[in-house]
Amino acid sequence: MKQAEKREYLITELLKESPEYESIKTPTNETEQKNLLRSLFNIRMPLSVSDDFIAIQDEYLREETRLKGITSLDDLEPIQPDIYLWQGDITTLACDAIVNAANSEMLGCFCPCHGCIDNAIHTFAGVQLRLKCAEIMKKQGHKEETGKAKITPAYNLPCKYVLHTVGPIVKGRLTKQDCNLLASCYRSCLELAEQNSIKSIAFCCISTGEFHFPNDRAAEIAIKAVKDFKRHSHSKIKVVFNVFKNTDYEIYRELLG
Repeated sequence: MKQAEKREYLITELLKESPEYESIKTPTNETEQKNLLRSLFNIRMPLSVSDDFIAIQDEYLREETRLKGITSLDDLEPIQPDIYLWQGDITTLACDAIVNAANSEMLGCFCPCHGCIDNAIHTFAGVQLRLKCAEIMKKQGHKEETGKAKITPAYNLPCKYVLHTVGPIVKGRLTKQDCNLLASCYRSCLELAEQNSIKSIAFCCISTGEFHFPNDRAAEIAIKAVKDFKRHSHSKIKVVFNVFKNTDYEIYRELLG
C-alpha cells in the first residue's frame, strides 16, 4: 500500500465505527484527507481496534514522522553539561522519553486538529496511546493530580516513552501554589524517568499556552527544578528543553546562557 492508500483505508475504517459519520465523504485533497484523519483520531474514544487497522496505522504514522524529519539527541549540542535547548516538533525527537502536557482526564485532547502538544502526541503515537492511558486511569480510579506523572510506551513516536504530567492552570494572578505545582511536574517526571532507567528526557513548556502560565516564569521554574534534581540526586540524565515558539527559545537561551 502507498501512503495515500493507507490514509484512505484508515479514514474508511474510522468512519465505519459510528453511524453519525455516514454522510461524511473522504475528500480527494491530500491536506483535507490528513485533517479528516487527524480529526477522527482525536475524537475517537479509547476502544479496541483490529490488528489489521493497527498494522496499517503504525506503518502510516511512522512514515509520516519520517517524512517530517526525525531529530536524534545524538545530533544536538548541549548548551550546558547534559542540558540541551532545542526548537522543534517534539513528536519528531528521538530520545528515551518526551513529556506530554496532559489534562487531568489523561486521555489526550479530543478537539479535532487542536494545536496543543497533547493533541499532537496522541495523534502521532496512534490510537494505542489513548487506550493505554484509559487503562491506567481506570485502574487509578480518579483524575490525575496536578504535579504528578505517569509513563506509557511511545508507540509510533521516535522516542521510547511518553511521560504525562498535569500542570497547573493559572486563573488570574500567578500564585506560589501555581509555581510549586509546576516545579513538582518536573520533579515527578525526573523521578519517574530515573525509576525506569531513562537516560534522556525532553520537556515541553508545561502549563504555558492553554494553561496560561507566564512563559518567562515557567522557564525559570523548569530550569531550577531540573538543576536542583540533578544536583541533589547526582543524576546523569540528559535533559532537553524543547520549545516551539521563538519567544520561548529566546527566554531559555537567555536563562541558560
